[in-house]
Amino acid sequence: MVVAVWGCSCIFSVVSSSVKFPYSLSSHSCFRISQKPIASFSSSHKRRASNLDRDTSLPKFSREKEAVSQKKYPGRSKDERPSIYTDSRCGRGDAAGPQPSGYKPFGMPRKDKEFPIDLKDERVEPSNIQETAFLNAVVKVYCTHTAPDYSLPWQKQRQYTSTGSAFMIEGRKLLTNAHCVEHDTQVKVKRRGDDTKYVAKVLARGVDCDIALLSVESEEFWREVEPLRFGHLPHLQDAVTVVGYPLGGDTISVTKGVVSRIEVTSYAHGSSDLLGIQIDAAINPGNSGGPAFNDQGECIGVAFQVYRSEEAENIGYVIPTTVVTRFLDDYERNGKYSGFPCLGILLQKLENPALRTCLKVQSNEGVLVRRIEPTSDANNVLKKGDVIVSFDGVHVGSEGTVPFRLNERIAFRYLISQKFAGDTAELGIIRAGKLMKTKVVLNPRVHLVPYHADGGQPSYLIIAGLVFTPLSEPLIEEECEVSIGLKLLATARYSLARFPGEQIVILSQVLANEVNIGYEDMSNQQVLKFNGTRIKNIHHLAHLVDTCKDRYLFFEFDDNYIAVLEREASIAASSCILRDYGIPSERSSDLLEPYVVDSGDDKLVDQEFGDSPASNFDIDADGLIWA
Repeated sequence: MVVAVWGCSCIFSVVSSSVKFPYSLSSHSCFRISQKPIASFSSSHKRRASNLDRDTSLPKFSREKEAVSQKKYPGRSKDERPSIYTDSRCGRGDAAGPQPSGYKPFGMPRKDKEFPIDLKDERVEPSNIQETAFLNAVVKVYCTHTAPDYSLPWQKQRQYTSTGSAFMIEGRKLLTNAHCVEHDTQVKVKRRGDDTKYVAKVLARGVDCDIALLSVESEEFWREVEPLRFGHLPHLQDAVTVVGYPLGGDTISVTKGVVSRIEVTSYAHGSSDLLGIQIDAAINPGNSGGPAFNDQGECIGVAFQVYRSEEAENIGYVIPTTVVTRFLDDYERNGKYSGFPCLGILLQKLENPALRTCLKVQSNEGVLVRRIEPTSDANNVLKKGDVIVSFDGVHVGSEGTVPFRLNERIAFRYLISQKFAGDTAELGIIRAGKLMKTKVVLNPRVHLVPYHADGGQPSYLIIAGLVFTPLSEPLIEEECEVSIGLKLLATARYSLARFPGEQIVILSQVLANEVNIGYEDMSNQQVLKFNGTRIKNIHHLAHLVDTCKDRYLFFEFDDNYIAVLEREASIAASSCILRDYGIPSERSSDLLEPYVVDSGDDKLVDQEFGDSPASNFDIDADGLIWA
């Protein structure tokens, strides 16, 4: 995976072209979500034109066409022929718009020689290129987004629009990125060379793998188009062609490069770690969701993000077909997307010989179990201090890597990502010097503080003007880290859920009224107890308030802060507060459902949140890795 280097500016960014560009990863703020419009870079490559974009013409998809082409270019390789589709402003940035002074340009504009299309010139074949099947399968996506307002959870933000790319696959479906259609209120697609936009429906959205599946009901949309076929995982230095509609253009764009790296990569949108293909072909806003091809015309992945840094240039990422097919298989199995599973443990590398000797590990292999998530099945099987030496028979190295193809190794997490939710894995462990086998059920990770709102709208509860809502990463971004406070921020970043459904519930703000005098300045404080009962989640808080018969409503917050309200006065003031602030309801619709009491969590709810010793950016910095 790509590791953030402290002291430099580096950001993973998804690359949809939009008015509002919501998601990025910064090395100085773990999983920060940026909502600033992203800027473009007018730049060009410093290397020779024959390297990255030396030939942006389309790859040949049959031996017959290749043979004809070689006849017209005797003695020359296909990469040495004149380029027909050229981008004279092919940049390494990942956005569109004026360039701000705070960004470093990647180079001076290149004055490439352009090759105009001459129908009388026998060296070009425009008809063959225009009729290439894979171009017609790539479509432009128009999406209107209406994101929730997490600070005012009863309403939504102003809508904005974005454009991206998608492509047709078997079963009359379209594949694109999840961030291209996030919080969608309307999705439309347009075919190449067509002036008609067709309404599309989102069938499934994989936030962790940043993939979305679309459908279009119109028969006209699918007429005379062949779906793309998937290819195998490419090798290093294999040629790759990226196709899409970047920078808001109405015509299709083609850029070409090579595969420069294949490893487990941080996915900016889902804050997850999955297999990714690093390429040097230009990927810009609007390329998101577009396919990447090999020389055989097979789709090898989906363009989805770039890596921006002052010390790195021209690094784009493609979701490989192994992840794409895993997403599609999951959808076919369950009728919906269930997510990638995890093992739910924090591991430490065992590179030090003395450490291995102390743990009675005879060979140079294995990783140490440092911590186990309470919500994972591994919590019932593994123990702190166990050493995992194999996963489904594959030996795990002391650096937390496993064999991957010829003369390559990859992060241990790759094996876990090949499983489906509910699958069982066999682990070989060393416990107190004894080798044993055990089985663990893999399930998606339970996030105490979610990165996205399930259902599209955050939950909220208003009691006498006190607004309660679950803590989430989008809320942290809207409120900014300063107003959230370091203690609550640390709890959000490093704590683990103790049971499914657990939430950190905070008092977001207080809507001033006579009934809550003295509490107006309270904001962004975690509520721990109500009338002496520890709160599990916001639905549990709503249930406790609804069933309360006491005279007073007694709230206990972090740092021993308390707030007391008279119950009858709070009920009487509720309608007046809602009317004064133009709020339609005192609670979100999901809290209208009956609360199901789970007594099995009562023994865990009184325990304090545990502190996780590492964040995702600590990986490889101190030998700690999440599985």
